Amino acid sequence: MKVVFKRLMNLVTMATAFAGVSTAALAAEPGFNNWQLGFQASTSDVMDDITWFNNFTLIIITVITLFVLALLMYCVVKFSAKNNPVPSRTSHNTTIEIVWTVVPILILVIIAIPSFRLLYKQLEIPEYDMTVKAIGYQWYWGYEYTDENMGELYFDSIMVQDAERQAVADARGVSIDEVPRLLAVDYDLVIPVDTTVRLQVTSEDVIHAFAMPTWGVKIDAIPGRLNETWFHAREEGVYYGQCSELCGKDHAFMPIAVRVVSADQFQQWASVAQDDLDVANEQLMASIAEAKKLAAQGDVDEISVAAK
Repeated sequence: MKVVFKRLMNLVTMATAFAGVSTAALAAEPGFNNWQLGFQASTSDVMDDITWFNNFTLIIITVITLFVLALLMYCVVKFSAKNNPVPSRTSHNTTIEIVWTVVPILILVIIAIPSFRLLYKQLEIPEYDMTVKAIGYQWYWGYEYTDENMGELYFDSIMVQDAERQAVADARGVSIDEVPRLLAVDYDLVIPVDTTVRLQVTSEDVIHAFAMPTWGVKIDAIPGRLNETWFHAREEGVYYGQCSELCGKDHAFMPIAVRVVSADQFQQWASVAQDDLDVANEQLMASIAEAKKLAAQGDVDEISVAAK
């Protein structure tokens, strides 16, 4: 018995350590929180509505579940053999049958109205500022900036392997926690903040799916077909998603990484990236590091002034 208990405690310790490592990495990224339950934190209007609709339906489901539970408990007590020795011979009740037909219809209508509104909001592409094409391959993504002012800018985005994480972190001048396992890629898709982006999605081989939870984006990439959706990122940072359609043996190793930067940073990156993508990324990371440094110095100055 002691041996079994000791082994169980070892398993618990290992699980706790693993959870601590994984959540520490995730906590460094926008949208993730330690021991999080539910969706990633929303950073778009569409995801705001998805989160609200999820909570709205959860309330309705909870009320229905509690109501049915109460009815079951009532029937168990009232119609037990002890409390009701002579069973009722009621075959039907017209009023009850009308109620349990009409009420579910009304509930479904109440759910359907915001549901359709949300679907139309996702599908109807508003006036957009730029267009990006995402092409799925087995097993990585290719990105193409199709606007005329972007020239012929195209690159592939491949997952960073475990053995490469430290080298990538050193090259970017960040900690290894900012190169999360199974999510980081060699070339991020770079997007300016507060910009409405039309996203065109297709595939060169099998069906893939482009999914970015924090923006409420999920759309299939189908060979020979061009699907469209949109997003509007309102906060800077690096956001991660994954292919969400089973596409072969490395389906789980096909992440999506989008780096949202300021408009000035994007313009500087885009002008250089058309000639040399590596140099553009180096300059972008240096600019981001400098912006973080200035922001941290500003926080220190504010604290010093408040202390005085």
